[in-house]
Amino acid sequence: MATVLISGANRGIGLALAALYRHRGDRVIALCRDSIGGLDALDVEVHRDCDVTDIDALQRLAARLDGQPIDLLIANAGIMIYEGLDDLDREHCLRQYEVNALGPVWLTRAFLPKLREGSKVGIVSSRVGSLADNQSGGNYGYRMSKAAVNMAGVNLAHDLKPHGVAVALLHPGYVKTDMVNMGGEVEPEVAAAGLADRLDALDLSSTGTFWHAQGQVLPW
Repeated sequence: MATVLISGANRGIGLALAALYRHRGDRVIALCRDSIGGLDALDVEVHRDCDVTDIDALQRLAARLDGQPIDLLIANAGIMIYEGLDDLDREHCLRQYEVNALGPVWLTRAFLPKLREGSKVGIVSSRVGSLADNQSGGNYGYRMSKAAVNMAGVNLAHDLKPHGVAVALLHPGYVKTDMVNMGGEVEPEVAAAGLADRLDALDLSSTGTFWHAQGQVLPW
């Protein structure tokens, strides 16, 4: 039985991942910022009031889990605010950067003492953060924050490789979640299954790479 820690686990992709790993028989540590949502129907360990931008709170939580190694850490929490060039808001951009780009770094650093050789880190990114794949423009704050987290993931891959910990950047697809007003094309459960497959295959030979949930390597 593996121990899996998931941020943003109370809805959407995070909730689907929590259900998938619990169904596998793994121990799931589910982090969420406010309401536990559908987590109350799952036999998982829930930690509320866990904001990935609150460094002190993350470190306190990691200390409370003392002696419990993490086999898989999934940085899933994220936000998106639709804005184009004309209506771009500075605070909205900074908030997206804080949650989407820095959040996974703070989360990984806080739980680094719980990672061991063979542990894995999965960062839920998006192909909209790919420079090579940008064919439409717009959505500045979200695109830039996801481009930044892709760089953060590569940095983490380099820093954690000597410790035997592999890191993957993951695009789940256009998923039907509240973030996109349920306008996606992929059900959360399908996206979660694809992400889990990518994480199962992840090892040190593929650390620091950017993958679609369907299996394709994505361009940076």
